[in-house]
Amino acid sequence: MVRFAEEKDLPRVNELRKQVSELHVNGRPDIFKPGFCQELQERVYEMYRSEDSDVIVAERDGVIYGMAGVEYLNKQESPYSRERKIYYVTEFGVDTAFQRQGVGRELMAFMGEDARAKGFTRIELDMWTFNEGALQFYEAVGFRTFRRFMEWDLNEE
Repeated sequence: MVRFAEEKDLPRVNELRKQVSELHVNGRPDIFKPGFCQELQERVYEMYRSEDSDVIVAERDGVIYGMAGVEYLNKQESPYSRERKIYYVTEFGVDTAFQRQGVGRELMAFMGEDARAKGFTRIELDMWTFNEGALQFYEAVGFRTFRRFMEWDLNEE
């Protein structure tokens, strides 16, 4: 079952967020700090309380196995781009012990239905290229790359 989180779910959501944080620290220790400090833990409560975001959980047998944080963005028209409404996935994670069991697909299906019901026509997210498993998953559920960020590490010359 996938649903919007309740406040009592947020400590477990933080356990999943910590797994995702550790994945990022291991993948890019030059960018991400180790540990899961209080400020990072509080972020989920901010998402939960905000009118412009939500926390979504996937639950089986009373245990939360997956989570997503979403923001509802309204990009104003500019000289370069049209106005856009974006259902933006800021965080996404499935407990490592339960990956490849359909939890991620259930979360994505819920978000697709929720986005449509709220009048959004697109869901966007960003990810780090070291996370090849995430890329394979996102492509498998229908995401495609439309923009790319690149870096030139001057320390590697």
